[in-house]
Amino acid sequence: MHEGLAHTTVLLNEAIAALEIKPDGIYVDGTFGRGGHSARILERLSPSGKLIAMDKDPAAVAAGKQWRDARFRMVHRSFAQIAAVLCEQGVEQVDGILLDLGVSSPQLDEAARGFSFRFDAPLDMRMDVSSGMTAAQWLATVEEGLLGEVIRDYGEERFAKQIARAIVAARAIEPIRTTRQLVELVSKAVRTREAGQNPATRTFQAIRIYLNQELEELARVLPECVTHLKSGGRLVVISFHSLEDRIVKHYLRDMAEGDKLPRTVPIRAREIPHGKLNLIGKAVRASEAELQANPRARSAVMRVAERSDVA
Repeated sequence: MHEGLAHTTVLLNEAIAALEIKPDGIYVDGTFGRGGHSARILERLSPSGKLIAMDKDPAAVAAGKQWRDARFRMVHRSFAQIAAVLCEQGVEQVDGILLDLGVSSPQLDEAARGFSFRFDAPLDMRMDVSSGMTAAQWLATVEEGLLGEVIRDYGEERFAKQIARAIVAARAIEPIRTTRQLVELVSKAVRTREAGQNPATRTFQAIRIYLNQELEELARVLPECVTHLKSGGRLVVISFHSLEDRIVKHYLRDMAEGDKLPRTVPIRAREIPHGKLNLIGKAVRASEAELQANPRARSAVMRVAERSDVA
């Protein structure tokens, strides 16, 4: 019924099970991609159910717009704008929200997007190609100090200073416009690297995360998700690297613990403030069978929480 599933969706069965979908419920897929999760959600909804899908990538939105289903709405927006989108749709609270973070397989596999060092392509790296600065434009003007900080903090790259210095020196000779140019520069600046990993992996990750404000948008959307979940509603988040997972893990834990009072405050047990979330199970990773079928799932971590109260 729903076409355009052009990639293997990570932790598909686990995510759908974690949502505990109610047939008449309202759900949000904050990262539509090519619709793997959305298609499964719709399979479990009754005619009165509703699914709102969001994506900042115009290609993903175009794929979703082809779907013909009265229960389904496709919106071209970042998940960080979930509050505004729900308001526009006339929805106050929902039964479940799914966030599948990071870059999608179609984005990695389309050379022109510039996300992957496997192709020689223009350095773009924008998830929303309709707005913002490309990686090539940013590299042409960014100060060396900021560039080094971005590569260090978002890429967890220990040779960040050397890479930044090499990029600034190279751009003085000619513009850095392609992925191949960047890979060659980074490869010369990185002295050692983990076995099986391209020396440019961390630098590409860092630039992509910074340009697309991925961590900032994640930190912004998590409180909005809690606000717009019904009591008993589920939040399911799949992350693909430690920076994302750290933000998710700490936020969910803090929301589960609730307000912390000083130990000396005299208070009855029933008066102790409870958290707004209940943590559901432990972090989930891809099974060996999934890893064999889809190696890109190796870094995926799924965390689940349930809204425990609604003020």
